[in-house]
Amino acid sequence: MIIVNYIASVFLIVLGLYTVCTKKNLIKIVLGLGITDYGINLLIVSIGFNPGGTAPVYYLADLLNGVAPNFFVDPVPQALTLTSIVIGACVDAMALALVIMINRKYKSVDADEIRRLNG
Repeated sequence: MIIVNYIASVFLIVLGLYTVCTKKNLIKIVLGLGITDYGINLLIVSIGFNPGGTAPVYYLADLLNGVAPNFFVDPVPQALTLTSIVIGACVDAMALALVIMINRKYKSVDADEIRRLNG
């Protein structure tokens, strides 16, 4: 089951990079960056997942009896992914705001046309 996550994350990363590299519409480029971000988040969470793992919480009774579980799900990738989701949403919002400003100034969202207008 975890292999499906790896395949899906690689697919999302490749799809996002393909969109960024081949499309000329600035809105599609920003969407491609978002898709790449989602793929990377899925990869990070999949790396930190342990099938059958428990939450990384120690109970006092377990510690006193010496029966502390050893098999935890790693919480660090989950925390990094949560931070990455917030940062990715802010970056996407800022990039779309820049696209709106470019559209107001140049009346186009085509990267080649805007590049020709600058000289």
